[in-house]
Amino acid sequence: MTHLIEIHGLAKRFGPVEAVKGISFTVDRGEVLGFLGPNGAGKSTTMKMAAGFLAPSAGRAVICGYDVVKEPLQAKRKLGYLPEGAPAYPDMTPAGFLSFIAQVRGYRGAEARRRVEDAAARVELGRVMYQPIETLSKGFKRRVGLAQALLHDPEVLILDEPTDGLDPNQKHQVRELIQSMARDKAIIISTHILEEVDAVCTRAMVIAQGTVLADGTPGELEARSRYHNAVFVRGLQPLSDAVAGDLAGLPGVAAVESGGRADAIGLYVLARDGIDLLAAVRDLVTRHGVAIAELRLERGRLDGVFRDITAARN
Repeated sequence: MTHLIEIHGLAKRFGPVEAVKGISFTVDRGEVLGFLGPNGAGKSTTMKMAAGFLAPSAGRAVICGYDVVKEPLQAKRKLGYLPEGAPAYPDMTPAGFLSFIAQVRGYRGAEARRRVEDAAARVELGRVMYQPIETLSKGFKRRVGLAQALLHDPEVLILDEPTDGLDPNQKHQVRELIQSMARDKAIIISTHILEEVDAVCTRAMVIAQGTVLADGTPGELEARSRYHNAVFVRGLQPLSDAVAGDLAGLPGVAAVESGGRADAIGLYVLARDGIDLLAAVRDLVTRHGVAIAELRLERGRLDGVFRDITAARN
């Protein structure tokens, strides 16, 4: 399989500061790679280099077989890029700006109008198409930036915080849009919203201080959580210390912790090595004569994994 995105040893220095330290990875058609990392990790710098927006100090980025430094026009024909902040001409309207982008991309006449209308419809810009961009909310400005990235239907999308500034409904819509496009494209998104990784990404990469610390599917990262395959159990009445003690004594139990919502406190039974404890917990609680109000298996917590992976680098 030919990789649509190939990143080979990308590095970037700003004077004495080494912002990115030799990052390498590939992204194939059908993959949505989520870029995770604390502020200053090097996410945006890496994406700028991959998009040809920033020259690397070392290494190379290849889009659909084209080196973004040596063959920039060919590479950028295959690429849609939403930068940080989605800059646009503030005195233009979305209609005017997208028409300008269409012309830059080489479209004219009816084809240019069709591209603009389709991109605007996909991100629901209709009611603000003729307002100056400077008067738009942050969310609408973000959608204008996303529309320009999609306008030429590229094979590769690099999207820096695509849902930044959007309300919950708009975030849901953009996530659905990304999912609908994913089959035919290679997509990189950076995000600080961990639920977004679970919602749209087929793969997640954690970086800190310019270095890749983890790379895997969201499920593989969740499996590194101490709550992976933990069982949460809550009774109709509070669970006694005797129940908690017996749960802690079950084979394969690493620990028992109280927790849950303020109005629904129960016990988390943490599994050693991720073994399946669900049936054993249910049977033990039932033998104690407790009526179970809630019983569920935890997949794992990305926020905890993220903190564990990045803590040593901060």
